[in-house]
Amino acid sequence: MDLQLKEKVIIVTGGAKGIGAAIALACGEEGAIPVIVDRSADAADQLQSQLHRRGAISHFIQAELGDPANCKTAVDEAIRTFGRIDGLVNNAGRNDGVGLERGDPERFIESIKDNLLHYYAMTHYSLPYLKRTRGPIVNIGSKVATTGQGDTSGYAASKGGVLGLTREWAAELLPYSIRVNCVIPAEVLTPLYESWLKTFPNPEEKLRTVLAKVPFEKRATKAAEIASTVVFLLSAQSAHTTGQEIYVDGGYVHLDRALT
Repeated sequence: MDLQLKEKVIIVTGGAKGIGAAIALACGEEGAIPVIVDRSADAADQLQSQLHRRGAISHFIQAELGDPANCKTAVDEAIRTFGRIDGLVNNAGRNDGVGLERGDPERFIESIKDNLLHYYAMTHYSLPYLKRTRGPIVNIGSKVATTGQGDTSGYAASKGGVLGLTREWAAELLPYSIRVNCVIPAEVLTPLYESWLKTFPNPEEKLRTVLAKVPFEKRATKAAEIASTVVFLLSAQSAHTTGQEIYVDGGYVHLDRALT
C-alpha cells in the first residue's frame, strides 16, 4: 500500500525517544521527512543516525515545549528549513504522578503545561501551514483518560483534554479538509514506562502483573505498532477518517477483564 508520504514534512513532538522515535522512524521508512522536536539532543542524534542509515532525511529542533513561545520558534524553524508542513503529530508528554491527595494546584497547573498546552500551541502555530497542505493532525492520547489510574490527576486531565481537543479540532477544521484523530496506547515499554516500573520493589513482577491483564497475547504494545497506525492516519489512505479515537492497546480498555 502506497501511503503517499514521500517528501512530506511531518512534525513529531517528543520525537527523539519512545513512541515519538518509533513514529519518526516509520515516517522515514515511508519517505517522509520527520521534524523531530524534543528536549533531548543526545537521543535525537542517535535517532537521526538511524534514520540516515536507512536513507531518510530528518531534522531536529531542540525545544522545551512547556513554553508556548518555544512552540512558535519550532514551527518557524520548520518553515524556514522546509517551507511547508504536511502533518503534525502531537506526542510529547509524561505521566508525572501529580495526584489529588499527593499533589497541589501549582503542580497540577505545571502538569497541564507539560502535557496539554503544547498540543494546542503547536497546532495553533502550525495551522496556517497545515491549511495550505490540508495536512492531518494526529494526537497521541493515553488510556488513563478513559480508565483512570490513581495519583495522576494532571496527566489524566491533560489526556482527557487531548480527547476533547481532537473532536473539537476535527469539527473546527472541516472547512479546510484537515483531518484530526487520536491514537490511544495503553501499555508500551518506552523508556519512561521502564522508569515507572523501576519505582516498584520488584519491577519484573509488576510488569508480569500488568501484562497479564492485556487480553491480546498478554504482551505490551510495541512502539512500532503505535507508529504504524499513526502513519496510516497521516496518509491519503485514511482520507475520510477524522474525529476518531483509535485504541492500539491489545484490547486493554474495551475487552472484558474476564478474558484475562
